[in-house]
Amino acid sequence: MKLVSYSTDNHTHLGIFYQDKIYNLGENALALNLPALPDEMTAFLRLGETAMNEAKSIDAAIKKGHDKVKVAAASSKDLMAPVPNPTSCRDGYAFRQHVAAARRNRKVPMIPEFDQYPIFYFTNHNAIQGPGEIYCMPDHFQKLDFELEASVVIGKKGRNIKAAEADEYIAGYMIMNDMSARTLQMEEMLLNLGPAKGKDFSTVIGPWLVTPDELEQYKTSAKPGHTGNAFDLKMTCYVNGKLVSEGNMKDMDWTFAEIIERCAYGVDVLPGDVIGSGTVGTGCFLELNGTGLLNDPNYKVQWLQPNDIVEMEITGLGKLSNTIRKENSDFSLFALKKMPLESPQN
Repeated sequence: MKLVSYSTDNHTHLGIFYQDKIYNLGENALALNLPALPDEMTAFLRLGETAMNEAKSIDAAIKKGHDKVKVAAASSKDLMAPVPNPTSCRDGYAFRQHVAAARRNRKVPMIPEFDQYPIFYFTNHNAIQGPGEIYCMPDHFQKLDFELEASVVIGKKGRNIKAAEADEYIAGYMIMNDMSARTLQMEEMLLNLGPAKGKDFSTVIGPWLVTPDELEQYKTSAKPGHTGNAFDLKMTCYVNGKLVSEGNMKDMDWTFAEIIERCAYGVDVLPGDVIGSGTVGTGCFLELNGTGLLNDPNYKVQWLQPNDIVEMEITGLGKLSNTIRKENSDFSLFALKKMPLESPQN
């Protein structure tokens, strides 16, 4: 089942996406004489397994062509982020290939702690976006980057969850693009805190939330010594029609179950929490540029530019397409930097 959030008449709605049509969840619950369902994703997820099972009954009726189902007056152009207002948004660091390449390109050794435990950071859950146009400030275009990732949405409240049970807390999977303004990010992280302004302007998810049952056919084994579900899902990113990144979700060294185990240690995870995988190997220009320059000093680096079209696709999860736009503004954080402090007197 593919759950979507969409907008019509400046109102957000919740639906099921099937064969390029949207079916409003609440309207079809009533049409099929089922209990009422919310018209908003997070409220729906808070109702837990009962609501999810009802939605799957509606999905089955749609696929069977039940004569009472109703098609919404909406199309794929009306799609929003599947979870428009997450309760939180964390991003992990699950792909060893990406971490190792990034460190090699900086001429520093692989950090052994990567293999000890999964890590994550909190990003701005109020800057979630979906398919369509993404507006960025001028400073963001100082090395503006994409990051090709997968993500999960938590479907029920939990705390101190063990990895062996953590997959049961996943309501569904999505594509994620962790947009990054690299110059802002690299400046701030010199202070050993962050990422902050380099990351918090846009995290893109979509185009729909795919329930775990749809991915059963792609299930594979986790890496040796790891616990949780893994999936053989090809991941690609095209910029202006050119393939720039290619990987696979099965290459996650840390599973989503293990990441959830760490996230939930001593705290509640809640329905509507979004958790990203971290960048797949080759999944951003920062890594690609670094590898290119390491092999060829004359390598032509690339960053996202205004009006670029970024298309991410993951097997089973669909295609997430965005057009990058530049805000008409001259406001600059770089211009606000203070003058260097005077050297201390001896």
